Amino acid sequence: MTSPSEADRLVPDALFFERAGLDPVRIDRLVDDALAGADDGELFLEYAQSESFAFDDGRLKAATFDTSQGFGLRAVAGEATGFAHAADLSEEAIERAARTVRAVSAGHGGTMAGPPAGTNAKLYVDDNPLSAVPFEAKTKLLAEIDAYARAKDRRVRQVSASLSASWQVVEIVRASGLRVRDVRPLVRLGVSVVVEDGGKQEAGSYGAGERGFYTKYMDPAHWQGAVDEALRQALVNLDAVAAPAGEMPVVLGAGWPGILLHEAIGHGLEGDFNRKKTSAFSGLMGTQVAAKGVTVVDDGTLPGRRGSLTVDDEGTPTNRTTLIEDGILVGYLQDRLNARLMGMAPTGNGRRQSYAHSPMPRMTNTIMLGGDTTRDEIIASVKNGLYAVNFGGGQVDITSGKFVFTCTEAYRIENGRLGPAVKGATLIGNGPDCLTQVRAVANDMALDPGIGTCGKSGQGVPVGVGQPSLLIDGLTVGGTAA
Repeated sequence: MTSPSEADRLVPDALFFERAGLDPVRIDRLVDDALAGADDGELFLEYAQSESFAFDDGRLKAATFDTSQGFGLRAVAGEATGFAHAADLSEEAIERAARTVRAVSAGHGGTMAGPPAGTNAKLYVDDNPLSAVPFEAKTKLLAEIDAYARAKDRRVRQVSASLSASWQVVEIVRASGLRVRDVRPLVRLGVSVVVEDGGKQEAGSYGAGERGFYTKYMDPAHWQGAVDEALRQALVNLDAVAAPAGEMPVVLGAGWPGILLHEAIGHGLEGDFNRKKTSAFSGLMGTQVAAKGVTVVDDGTLPGRRGSLTVDDEGTPTNRTTLIEDGILVGYLQDRLNARLMGMAPTGNGRRQSYAHSPMPRMTNTIMLGGDTTRDEIIASVKNGLYAVNFGGGQVDITSGKFVFTCTEAYRIENGRLGPAVKGATLIGNGPDCLTQVRAVANDMALDPGIGTCGKSGQGVPVGVGQPSLLIDGLTVGGTAA
């Protein structure tokens, strides 16, 4: 039996050197040659497997499996980046890429940045989740989800269920032969239910995931809970009334509503936007940007969480980075390039979608910490407002901070009590302004169930969010009620 450190070495070695036939000594020389005169850079080797299953209308509609491999070679000189990638894992292809990226540092004469610090942390298992459960068991689970949902309520008209997993193995090779390796599993379960009553149809959905195995989601206690929650949301919306419109206090629920924090605030705290001064938070370091009591962190070190990474895609260990502390802006999310140009330290947030993409500052698990009151006390303090529990899609302008988010589950607050469910509500506001309007933060901080994917500059990466229930005073609610 191999130790964890031995497993970390053996899996990448088998995939990139034994299987692909690469010579480690030769690869080190090619990397050194490609980065001569550069300020930074790396060779990123990747092998990935992924699968997905979709069950709809009582039968398996799709089952896909994909294997990909390749490399990305990057050289950084000042603000300029030379980047080349290929799906061909061969010394010849890497040598051609080296000739290409070397041009960016011609005549530059830079000094190579120091390597990232090492880490002994291990946040997830190495094993491949795709092979841990037989194909038949996965399709059987989806059929059981369908049957269970239809038996729960006569109003169920459609059930959609999905399973997906990926297994990514990466090795980052830096100048002088430094190597950093990571093996990353990821799984996700999704359930959607459509109900109908009196000719009226509504939908509800629920998903969950983690860096681990399918095993937990094969347990009826988990998948039946997912179905129950999707059905509950659909039935709530079936009885919902038209949403109010106008400016009013809004109470955000704990957990997944943190996606508003992620989109409207988190992106504005990424280093590249602030270095280029295109963020609404540019130049505000050390100033009060949020109400007192608001503390926001980005934590990539949470074991097994969807947004967590042992190391980022530049080989830097992830961190728990405080961004806003008691309302004061104290940090940005940094990759190596932007940290160097801003005179700051990398925070382990250099992420890329795959070997075919260059890294950039990205969030991991972005969380607002809890306060000292309760959700019920917050609701009781609101005379007329909205309680937003779940969100769907949204749009954000990073430069201005303006956002629009759609509520998939929300309720009126009337005289300090929860009123009827409402549908068609959208939240309209400005991220930086929104932070200053936080009037109360509850003690019920929760993480999302593991479903987030963040898009930026055409790249998608898995992320997590979390927050307690909180009161924002004076958001604009778009609705349909008169």
